[in-house]
Formats: sequence, C-alpha cells, structure tokens
Amino acid sequence: MLEADSSLLAHAAQDIALILLSLAFLPLDSFIVCFSYVLTYFYPLQAIEHRRHVRSTSTPYFEARTILVTGVGMTKGLAIARLFYAAGHHVVGADFEPMALPTSAGRVSRSLRSFHKLSKPDGSREKSARYTQDLLNLVRQEKVDMWVSCSGVASAIEDGMAKEMIELVTGCKCVQYDVATTKKLHEKHSFMDHTKSIGLPIPETHTVTSRAAALQVLDDASGMRKQYVMKYIGTDDAVRGDMTLLPLSTPAQTKAHISRFQISEERPWILQQYIQGPEYCTHSLVVRGEVKAFVACPSSELLMHYEALPSESALSMSMLRFTQEFAAAGGRAFTGHLSFDFLVELGEAERARRDPNTNVRLYPIECNPRAHTAVCLFNDTPEMVDAYLSLLEPKHALSKSPNRSLTPNGLAPPPVYPQAPQKYYWIGHDFIELVVTPTLLLLSLEGPGIFEVLEGLATFFEHVAWWHDGMFEFWDPLPAWWLYHVYWPTQFLMALLFRRKWSRVNVSTCKMFMC
Repeated sequence: MLEADSSLLAHAAQDIALILLSLAFLPLDSFIVCFSYVLTYFYPLQAIEHRRHVRSTSTPYFEARTILVTGVGMTKGLAIARLFYAAGHHVVGADFEPMALPTSAGRVSRSLRSFHKLSKPDGSREKSARYTQDLLNLVRQEKVDMWVSCSGVASAIEDGMAKEMIELVTGCKCVQYDVATTKKLHEKHSFMDHTKSIGLPIPETHTVTSRAAALQVLDDASGMRKQYVMKYIGTDDAVRGDMTLLPLSTPAQTKAHISRFQISEERPWILQQYIQGPEYCTHSLVVRGEVKAFVACPSSELLMHYEALPSESALSMSMLRFTQEFAAAGGRAFTGHLSFDFLVELGEAERARRDPNTNVRLYPIECNPRAHTAVCLFNDTPEMVDAYLSLLEPKHALSKSPNRSLTPNGLAPPPVYPQAPQKYYWIGHDFIELVVTPTLLLLSLEGPGIFEVLEGLATFFEHVAWWHDGMFEFWDPLPAWWLYHVYWPTQFLMALLFRRKWSRVNVSTCKMFMC
C-alpha cells in the first residue's frame, strides 16, 4: 500500500483500481447471495431453527427482550446482533453513516428489526450532546431493555456520557462504562497508572510532554541496553503504526526520529519498554465486576486473522486471571466490554506451551474499554447471550460469595468460552494481501519471488476452504455483499473526490487509516 509521501496520482490510481475490483466481483458475489437465500429457504440453518424454536409456543417461558446494538456496520457489532437474533430477541441496530449515504453493512442484516442512523460526535460539546440525545431518543422509541455498545474509538467518551444519561432517566441497562472509567482505561498513561495502583504488573512506562524529556529517558536507557516504543496516548492514525525501537544506533538518529513527533503538555506521549516476545489480545464481557465471557488469541499490530487459544492453556488462564482481578477491582459498577493487549517474554511463552500449569508473567501494553473484533469467536456460542442478559437480573442474583474476587485461587465463577471456535479471516483483506499485492510486486520485479507468491496463494485458498469469513453467514449474506460493493467503494470514491491519502484499511472495523 501507499504512504503519505506517495503522489496523489498514485493514491488516485489505487482508489480507482479497488473500485474496479469491486465491480469485477459484483456478479459472482451477487450469485452467492441469491444462492444463500435459496439454500436457507429449503434448509434452514441452526441460527434460524433456534430462533423459531425459542419463539414458538413450545417454549412458554421465553421472554423476548429488545436489544440495541450500536456499531453494527463493524464485524463485532454485527456478530453480537446475530447472537441475540438467533436467541429469539428483538435487535435494533444503529451506526454512523456519512451524509445521506446508506453505507453501513449492518443496516441490511436479517438480524435487525430496525436500523437507525446516529449523528457522529467530533469532540465538540454540541455534537456530543446530540449523539447522547439520539441514543436516548432511540432507547425510548424502541423501548430498549439493554444497550450493547460496540461503537469505535472515535465515540468512546461520548458512549460513556450516553450510558450515564440513559441509565439515569430510563430503565435500560447499558453494557458500557461510565465517562470516568472509559477515559481512565482508554488513555494509555492513565491505564498504566491504574493497573500499577491495583497491584498488577506493567512494563516500564514513562509519560513525556516534551522532546527533551523523551531524549533524556532514552539517553538514560542507552547504557542499560533497554529499548522502548513511543506511543501517542490518544488516537492518531498517522503515527499509530510506528513501532520503531528506540534509542536508535546513534544519538543523532534518535534525535532526528523524535523530532518528527509533536510532543507537548497538551499532546503527551509515552515511552514503553519493549518486551521481546509474542503478543496476545483478549476480549471479555464484564458484568458488575465479574468476567462473564472471555477469549484470548494471538495478536498483531493490524489483526486480521483470529484463532482462539485453548481455554485451558497456561497463557489463556493467566490472561483470564489478570482480567478477573482487574474487573473485580472496579467494583459492582464496572460493566462493559474489556480487551487487553499483552506482551509475553519469549522464554515465558515457551515455558507456558510446555507446562499448562505455568502462571505466565504478562505485560499489558494497552486496554480497550470496548468490544474487540475477537467477539466473532463466540459466533457459535449461544451461552454468550445469557452472559449479557445476566445484567438484567436483580443484583442479588449474581454471585454473593465473599471470595468472588480472589481469582488467583480459582474462586471466581468460570466465564463463558467460545464453543469449538472456527478460525476467522476477511476475504477482501486476504485477497489483496495474499494474492493481488504479491502478484503485482512480482510482475514489477521488485517484490517476492515466485515461490513466495505461490505460498500466499496457497494460504488464501486454505482460508477460503477451511476458515470462516468474519462478515459472511449463509443465513445472513447481504451484509458481506454490502461491505464490499457499497461501503468500501463509497470510501474509495470519497477519498478520490476529496484527494485524501490513506495507507491501509481495516476491513473488520471499517476503518481507513489516513496519512
């Protein structure tokens, strides 16, 4: 893919090529959608059959709830909406859409009773208030019992504001943290401070508010052979992918690298110790300080392949214990999605693979107080719905054990794990990454050799044959079609018309990284 210093012409050519690629696959994908509808008409799949069963008169004690899921244009929101639909509940979807364009893939999902467009906050008080009012009006209009927030990073704080207002003036329960908790966990430096304060381990972390302060930390570390990664505490697509290990080989190079960043009291950064070893991520559902559902999987900087770690593995159990202790420290008001990124030293990871009883030392490097795309690993786990609905139970119905939070001794109630989870990929990402890009580089004589290209092709066809696409379901095929033939072509067209440069896209979260 292209970078910021690539010409506008090259970026325009890239946008046009991707739009034409979408058009080229339109007939095939349209046939697949039609075939899917015909197939499920004659052979209803498990999700449809389960919904029919629980809503029939043969299930007299079933009570259908109205569930609002925001962020249904992304894989994570759609996955949760589909789970509630299959369990027999009424699902209302909502998401952001640009201008008057109906681009959200979730709006066409079979799982939704209705779809609503939300006004996107931009950080201003006026837009934040409008977003909160939109959600409140929607909860009242649809008589929502529970709001499951799956919105993205751009509305993290506003979702906290909406949660406080909705629970204050309605009976709706929200799977979302309040403003103070969201802000504390969302910002890297405050997350590190909080984690350390509750007695959990963290990598060495320094908050810096000037280039001089950053250079001083790196100068002190040069004699100790420590390395650091520099991260902006907020969200900035232009620097998000910069994982340069510091200090560089000479002080002059280090200074030149640091000078590229805007560092100030208003724009603080952190220097975080680099841990050499594999990276993992988790997704969990926390209800009143109790981890109700949990999964861990290998991670990467741009995670587009998901494979769950065995729940009984030492790595998974260690990450669960960390999450349980973290959630318990939040108390009974601590309800929402919680995901962590962990680094594990190479030797520790090897020891954990050999000994399933190892208590692995983890280094949390980031916390996301919102749903993670790894929730798609629960697609075949109907118990996940019961975990959410536990929020609607009376408070005294939850565990009253005084030892509930003593997780190191294994006294916390076990969470829901994915049942025989499949491996997940996104066909649009893999086709470009494993087929188109290597082939173009081969033809240009600048990239991989023929064997690397063939290896990429083999991996792509393995994923198509044996893995599961994150957006596509035979009983609900239209969102995947909409994603590749409406949403992304619209994004590329807008980038072309407004002369925007982007470096990469995340198909699962519908995010375009500008440069």
